[in-house]
Amino acid sequence: MTPSPDVPVRFDEARDHAVRAARAVAGHGFDVVLVRDVRGRFSLVVDDTGREREADRLLDSWEAEFTGGLGRYRSEQPVVRASRMFSADAVLRSRRAVPDVTGPAAGGAGSVRVLDNTVVGEDWTRVSAPDPGAGRSRSHRTAVYGFKGGVGRTTATAVLARHLADRGHAVLVVDLDLESPGAGPLLAGRHLSRHGVVDHLVESAVGNAEGLECVTRAAYSPRGRYGELWVAPARGQGTPGTPYTYVDKLNRVYAELPDATFGQRLDQAIGACEDMIERDGDSGRRPDVVLLDSRAGIHDIAAVTISQLCDNALLFGADNQQTWDGYGDLFTAWQSAGQASRIREKLRMVASMVPDSVHFPMDGYLRSFREHAFAVCSLLYDEVAPGEVGGPDGTDDDTAYGASPFAPSLHDVWAPHSPVPILFDQGLVGMDSVNAPDWWDRAFVHAAYRDFLAAVTPMIEDAVSGHGERSGHGRQEGTR
Repeated sequence: MTPSPDVPVRFDEARDHAVRAARAVAGHGFDVVLVRDVRGRFSLVVDDTGREREADRLLDSWEAEFTGGLGRYRSEQPVVRASRMFSADAVLRSRRAVPDVTGPAAGGAGSVRVLDNTVVGEDWTRVSAPDPGAGRSRSHRTAVYGFKGGVGRTTATAVLARHLADRGHAVLVVDLDLESPGAGPLLAGRHLSRHGVVDHLVESAVGNAEGLECVTRAAYSPRGRYGELWVAPARGQGTPGTPYTYVDKLNRVYAELPDATFGQRLDQAIGACEDMIERDGDSGRRPDVVLLDSRAGIHDIAAVTISQLCDNALLFGADNQQTWDGYGDLFTAWQSAGQASRIREKLRMVASMVPDSVHFPMDGYLRSFREHAFAVCSLLYDEVAPGEVGGPDGTDDDTAYGASPFAPSLHDVWAPHSPVPILFDQGLVGMDSVNAPDWWDRAFVHAAYRDFLAAVTPMIEDAVSGHGERSGHGRQEGTR
């Protein structure tokens, strides 16, 4: 329905109309690409190759239908025919164009793909697995992310890293919260490496990364013979006598270079840190576990970390409306970009700061968290009829889900929405962990993270074993 000319068409309304109009054109048997520019304005590119006369006849009706509901979000060339373009294949065959999965084309004959141009945020829809690179062994990477800050993400990262190192793993923690560094000081105290992740991003941009010292051993010494714990801080301690201009560096790190995207550059920085441990560590081992402490929010760092740089992602949250609105927006973006099937098996929800008292019992809190997580995660699941195997039918069936359909039930304990709990303890509030070197051995810390470690440790160790990069002794040697 065409809106009244007196009522402005808003951003969301324009996309909905443009997609419907694109499906109508595809219903005539034409493949189309819906292109949105950085200001949100739409053009429709129609592949009319070999059907130019038919396109001539339909062009006026296409333009009327397409532009009628776009308002200010109509581009200067709303409908463009491939036969009239100089290089139509650059759009029609673009690898960045993704299939429209929000509904079928009218008539179902032609295809609809969407090419969305944005200033930031495209990395959320570029889902891939980490690339070990030529000659590299494979480190397993787990991202630790929270949509909102203040959910205990960095502390949990440190506890998990220490626990895995105690079990014989060579663990690297990379602080990717560049705007609010925390993992470096938390794990290394005041003994940071000379350089940090930000230094690598800046120096590598001008071909000057050789010789950087971006990793250091953590202040904690693992209890097993074979465990190692390393940290790559966001910021280093710098060189004595030379001012360390962190903000000036930070203002430059997100630039994309002619030969590398920001995501590729960040991957190279993490790979360089892994290389440094293998080269400079006493054992010569490459880390088999890498924990990526990501920045919170819908940000480029988080986009790259979850979508491209990790094998698994732990998604932290509290059971409140902010959490579910935020994850709902994020999952909707993956779903609409056709990336649900590529991202969903990476994910696992973590219920942080879970209360357990007479007034707020843990079981009730986790039940509510699970239900809300299931509601938003279902955006990434396949739709199946109630009662079908693996379907979201509310049963306790934990049937292992295969390639299709991916539709775990509400009570499936292995599903992305199934919460891994971290208990709330008043002792964690205001704890100065940097100046309390024994903080992780305190009883309330053990109690808070017991269930979290019991659930996440086998997830990571099973994945590491699958990569085939573990030495045979690690797991048994450090087990307590």
